[in-house]
Amino acid sequence: MNWIQNIYRRYDTTIWVRAMGSMLTTVSTFMLRPFLALYLYDKLEGDLLITTLIVALQPGSSIIAALYAGGLSDRYGRKPLMLFSLLITFFTLIGFAFVESLTAFAILSIINGIGSSLFGPAASAQIADIVPENRRAEVFALMHTCFNVGVALGPLIGVLMYNMNPSFVFLFSAAVTAVYALVILTKIPETLPEEVRNKMKSTTGQKKQPLPKMRFRDHKLLWWLTLGILPFTFMYSQVEIILPQHLKTNFTNYVETFALLMTVNGILVMCFQILTARIAEKYSMQRVVLIGLLLCAVTAFGYGWSNTLLLLLLSEFIFTIGEMLFMPQAQKAVSILAPVELRARYFAVYGLNWNLTRTFGPFLGAYGFGHFGGSYWFSIIALLLIAAAIFMHRLISRSIFAPKPTPVASDTHAL
Repeated sequence: MNWIQNIYRRYDTTIWVRAMGSMLTTVSTFMLRPFLALYLYDKLEGDLLITTLIVALQPGSSIIAALYAGGLSDRYGRKPLMLFSLLITFFTLIGFAFVESLTAFAILSIINGIGSSLFGPAASAQIADIVPENRRAEVFALMHTCFNVGVALGPLIGVLMYNMNPSFVFLFSAAVTAVYALVILTKIPETLPEEVRNKMKSTTGQKKQPLPKMRFRDHKLLWWLTLGILPFTFMYSQVEIILPQHLKTNFTNYVETFALLMTVNGILVMCFQILTARIAEKYSMQRVVLIGLLLCAVTAFGYGWSNTLLLLLLSEFIFTIGEMLFMPQAQKAVSILAPVELRARYFAVYGLNWNLTRTFGPFLGAYGFGHFGGSYWFSIIALLLIAAAIFMHRLISRSIFAPKPTPVASDTHAL
């Protein structure tokens, strides 16, 4: 039992609370998320355009709100923003369970998007606040592992509830959200660094000072980093919305096939993410990022052209390796790059790539899928990922993340 105690002591209590909370909320989220598009698609009698419009409202409302969320977290702290986010999410989930009209569903989606956008920047900044730099990739990997426990379990439970009554999923998610909020309220301390709090005070020590502004020219590397990640998150948006529609063309039980892919991915990440992150730390960041994105490109080709379950599962296995290599390194890069007083805002800008692709990805996917077909559309995504791999490798190689040359020792014997 000593090895269990050693693992527990390796991280702060706050990290374990966050990890368990992430696991529970992701289970509830993935009970619904993969099937939301199918639910609306059936309800709208096959109108893919309107379906994608409603699905895109939630991340669309998050884009601007997330930027403000980062500033508010840097000003008022991580804990208040996280709690307020969970409170909004709780009430919108209750609303989803009972509304009937699509208009009400769309309004709740917008409010839910605003609420959910408050959590991510504060939560990621919290990790950077309390975890040493040399362990951040490992902790981000731990969060990704717990996230994928939800990915593994959620779709299987979701298939059962989807066939029964989707309202049960909303109510279950609301209950989990309420429990998580209560645990954060009672068990997690505020982690905003004292030096940031002091900077925000005036000479009287009471009035808050204005937040330092983020000018584009002063933070170009962050924006280029966010741009380079877009093809990766775009692929995610297509997997959630377009892949289930594409699977219809080759598989009779496409809902169960899609759920199986998500479950396999979740189980593999759950078992090997932390080990993969530790191994990746032995190599340069640019090499790990390059390999990770190239493996994701191979997967995109696999999604497009696989016509058997075995090939699909092989593609999912390759994607899982790429995902495990790439995601913790990208988050670590942002945490290193961010000045201490701008941490939440840096993660808010980084999070734009997810919100942008989840907002516009469904529209682009509906157009690409309708005009090119699933096979060619996922091939285009693969080419974008190859371009992103080359771009990110060059960006990191020429930036502050590049390894510094070791100084040559002077030859004292020559004196």
